[in-house]
Amino acid sequence: MEAVTECPICDNKEFKPYLTCNDYLVSNEKFVIQECSGCGFRLTNPRPDDKSIGNYYKSENYISHNDRSGGLINSIYRIVRNYTLGSKIRLITKLNRGEGKLLDVGCGTGSFLESCKSNGWQITGVETDATVRTLAQEKLRVQIHLNLNEVPNDEPFDIITLWHVLEHIPNLNDAVERLSMLLAPNGTLLIAVPNSNSYDANYFRECWAAYDVPRHLYHFTPPTIEKLFRKHELQLIETKPMVFDGFYIAMLSTRYQSGRTNYLKSLQAGMLSNTKARKTGNSSSLIYIVKKL
Repeated sequence: MEAVTECPICDNKEFKPYLTCNDYLVSNEKFVIQECSGCGFRLTNPRPDDKSIGNYYKSENYISHNDRSGGLINSIYRIVRNYTLGSKIRLITKLNRGEGKLLDVGCGTGSFLESCKSNGWQITGVETDATVRTLAQEKLRVQIHLNLNEVPNDEPFDIITLWHVLEHIPNLNDAVERLSMLLAPNGTLLIAVPNSNSYDANYFRECWAAYDVPRHLYHFTPPTIEKLFRKHELQLIETKPMVFDGFYIAMLSTRYQSGRTNYLKSLQAGMLSNTKARKTGNSSSLIYIVKKL
């Protein structure tokens, strides 16, 4: 375990307890989420170090690393993922005004990159898990890099995407700085992360599945992630809700609460979260659309 002693966003050294959550996926260990007393940024602290964090991903139910894991919830996830792939392609094509050069960080088994490639994009990926990286390379027939530092920066990218990835990256400021370096002058960065200020986060509290400790090292909110962008001279242009996340996260959260999924309660919580988010902007998960200043 390692302790974070300085806030990655404001450099403050004082934290206060926010929540204690279980690792429901792998270890059933308890982890503390702290909140920076300066800027309100939330993070898992202390957290597993680089040598031990891999053990907390060793589960057949970790869906982004497994195209075939079973169960009704994972089956629903894959159906929704296939549907949302089309909307992601339309979004990046609109933002870039056509096809271009794209980097997907944390590409998993390559489902998103596969859709991009079939729609005319030049693709590159990053995936830290060796087994998953091999699967992606076999599927896509392109090189998938181990980390951001391996990605050449001689030809910057028109679009860089991180779909529920930034919350997993230990060296947060180094990663954002590298992303900015790899982005073309008029390029666009898309970062999707859970929102710990959402209605469903407040409703499910320590059972909210999107805390996903200790794999999620950070627990962003719109104000704190915008401060992170500004720190690296990046400008938030727009946010977009990920509507289906509210329902999927609620299904997992009810399972964590009682040991079995309550589908009716999940549907109600997801609908209420999305309804409230239309007024507050605090969807369960958000896509942040970012450009260089």
